Amino acid sequence: PVSRMAGFVASTDAAIGARFKGVRHVIFGHLGDGNLHYNVAPAVEGVEAEAALLAQHDAIQALVHAAVVAHGGSISAEHGIGQLKRAALAQLKDPVGLTLMHTIKQALDPDGRMNPGKVLETIDAS
Repeated sequence: PVSRMAGFVASTDAAIGARFKGVRHVIFGHLGDGNLHYNVAPAVEGVEAEAALLAQHDAIQALVHAAVVAHGGSISAEHGIGQLKRAALAQLKDPVGLTLMHTIKQALDPDGRMNPGKVLETIDAS
């Protein structure tokens, strides 16, 4: 929610900074409609810094995703979920919302022809 953006950014920045040294926050997006692109980058340039950050990717992503959920947000927005967050969707999305997404997918694409395997598989009802 837009009303919780400032709190999300402040607390997530603090948590990231306390746990992961040598990073900077790159946050941009569409604040007016409640969408942020929350990114973490190395504080310095170079292959070693990039590699060190990449080695911590999963832990950073887990922390950010948990913060998003704790602040009443969602890990997807105007661009959809994308392939990189596909597995996280099942873990973080409200079960009712996820069921609704599958129901709509089934109604619109019963044969699974539209963008197969990208986000939602068509559920075989047989």
